Amino acid sequence: MQFDLKKDASKNMMLVAHRGFWGGNIPCNTIPSFDTALRQGADMIEIDLDRTADGKLVIFHPGMEKALLGFSETIGNLPWDFVKQLRYINTDDVPTQYGLPTFDEVLERYRGKCYINVDKFWTYPREISEAIRRHGMADQMVVKAKPKKEMLDIVEEFCADMPYMAIIREEEELQDVAGRKLNFVGSEVLFREDTARVASREFIEERHKKGEIVWCNSIVYNYRTVIAGDHTDDRAMCGDPEGSWGWIADRGFDLMQTDMVLEAALFLEKTGRRTRK
Repeated sequence: MQFDLKKDASKNMMLVAHRGFWGGNIPCNTIPSFDTALRQGADMIEIDLDRTADGKLVIFHPGMEKALLGFSETIGNLPWDFVKQLRYINTDDVPTQYGLPTFDEVLERYRGKCYINVDKFWTYPREISEAIRRHGMADQMVVKAKPKKEMLDIVEEFCADMPYMAIIREEEELQDVAGRKLNFVGSEVLFREDTARVASREFIEERHKKGEIVWCNSIVYNYRTVIAGDHTDDRAMCGDPEGSWGWIADRGFDLMQTDMVLEAALFLEKTGRRTRK
C-alpha cells in the first residue's frame, strides 16, 4: 500500500478511529481495538503512548491507570517486566485478558496497512521517531501539534519528513508554519461555534486551493471542552447523524476523528458522502 495522505483524502472522507474501537470487553488502545476499528472502516488509528521506568514505549493513555487498569501506580514509575503483566479492566470493572501492547508491536502489526496518529508525540520525540524509522513507516505516520515555536522545533528536528498537521482554533496561528522545513499537509481545527472562521466553507475551500487538507473531530472527551460545536458522536448516536457527521462532511472536511467508526462509515456511505466526487 502506498501512503499519500493528501491524495487519499481527496478521494474519500477519511475516518480516524479515536483509540481504536472500545466497548464491552474490548478496551481502547489495544490490538483488538485497532483491528476492529480497521474492519469497521477506519483509515487511520489514533494511539496514545506512555513510557515505562526502564524506557519501553507502550500503548497507553498517560494518567488513566485507575480508570483503565484499576491500578493506583503510574506506568512511568514501573519497569516493563511489571507493566507487561497488567491487564485492562472492562466496562464492568472486571479484568480482561488484554495487556498493554508495545509501540514496536503496534508498528509492526500495522506496517503497510493504515495511517497512524501518535497523540502527543512530543513527549518522547526521539524515541518515537527512532521506532518509526526502524519499522520504515514515516509515510504512514501523521504528526499533529500546535504551531508554536517549541512544538515546530521538535517536529522539524525529529519528523520533518512525516505528514504534519497544525492544531488550530484561529487561522492566524498558521503564520508560524511558513518558512519551516516541514511536511505540512494541513490543519486540525477546533471550534466552539459554527461561526468560527476555521469552521467555515470559505476557510476549508481556501486551504484546499493551497493543496492542504482539514481535520475535524466528532469525538467528545470532555463535554465542557467544545472542539466541533455540537456536531458530535453523541448527537449522531442519539438520532441526528445529519446534524453531526453529515454537517462535517458537507462543510468539506477531509478527515473526521470519531469514536463510532462503524456507524459513521455506514452513514457516510449510505448518504453518498464517503467518496469524494
